[in-house]
Amino acid sequence: MLKMFREERKLLDAAMELLHAAGRHRMTERCTAGSQVFCRVYTPDHSYVTIRSRLSCRVGEILALVKEKLQYSEDQPVLPGNLILVAVTSAGEKAVFRPSDEAVFTTLGVNTHLFACEPSELDSLLPLPEEIHWTPGDSKLHDMSAEEVANQLVVFDWELFSCVHEVEFVCYVFHGEQSCWRPLNLELVLQRCSEVQHWVATEILQCQSLPKRIQLLRKFIKIAALCKQQQDLLSFLAVVLGLDNPAVSRLRLTWEGLPGKFRKQFQQFESIADPSRNHKSYRDLITSLRPPLIPFTPLLLKDLTFLHESCKTFHGELVNFEKMHKVAEMVRNIRRYRSSQLAIDTEMSPSHLQTKAYVRQLQVIDNQNLLFDMSCKLEPKDT
Repeated sequence: MLKMFREERKLLDAAMELLHAAGRHRMTERCTAGSQVFCRVYTPDHSYVTIRSRLSCRVGEILALVKEKLQYSEDQPVLPGNLILVAVTSAGEKAVFRPSDEAVFTTLGVNTHLFACEPSELDSLLPLPEEIHWTPGDSKLHDMSAEEVANQLVVFDWELFSCVHEVEFVCYVFHGEQSCWRPLNLELVLQRCSEVQHWVATEILQCQSLPKRIQLLRKFIKIAALCKQQQDLLSFLAVVLGLDNPAVSRLRLTWEGLPGKFRKQFQQFESIADPSRNHKSYRDLITSLRPPLIPFTPLLLKDLTFLHESCKTFHGELVNFEKMHKVAEMVRNIRRYRSSQLAIDTEMSPSHLQTKAYVRQLQVIDNQNLLFDMSCKLEPKDT
């Protein structure tokens, strides 16, 4: 009997290795089209060079490209010495990469930038000036329709979600940092979710005019409604969570100027985002939908993480098949969500192209302290 269980375990290990290999192959296929990226790498004085690199490129290769660019730069009178690659966030936090690290582009936060410097210059690195100081101004959103913006959000989310192999979800949770390959596509989806949340807060808090700010609030609620209607729960909840940002939710005058119809609609959206009773409202909603749909990816990972950490994969020599069945069921659900192709009619007009470019290159502020300062300047605490 024990021998039989050992054989089962060997078969499971072999099956998992085949699954990982298939995942790596399919990931390579899916990443091929977008594997080449253009990226700015800054120097301590905030000048930069633009390099073209593979998404999965190693840090050593990135630094070699940077060195080559700096050698021909007129702004660099002295040739660079031994360089290191550093990620600097808008809050000034620094992370130094090892030369062997791979796919660092997918690990960057919303407003995190790469710097190349000598080790002695590490302490002098500062965030870019525009991330510390903000300039008020009118939003480009005022000139765009909610329908066009929502359509472009859905199209881009579908492109990102379609590129994520099911194996990436499993390896992201089960292997984490020890994984032999990075779930690049999944990390891009998670980045996008965070980016949309900060975009909503940034656009509202940069708007100085109260009437225009109320218009923006209405537009974002309408965008959320359209995303929900098109079954893009990723952008739908990201917009709702962005409006629930403390820096936005405290704007009493802005919210009071919102028509009752929109306030009631947003309350309904908040109930769907409510995490109580294990996100029951969201789960009821997604169960009622038919494919194609885009789920709220962070919650998928939360469910997988809970399953993995609450149940052992092996009990001695025995495989926990109950756990494996539950994981397989989650993977089948992910596959079912995109079992049919999403179809959205978008017209090829100048305004359409402008909206598409805007949605795919969102300019956001991700520093919560700065967002709160902006909020207090718009509506001081005593108003």
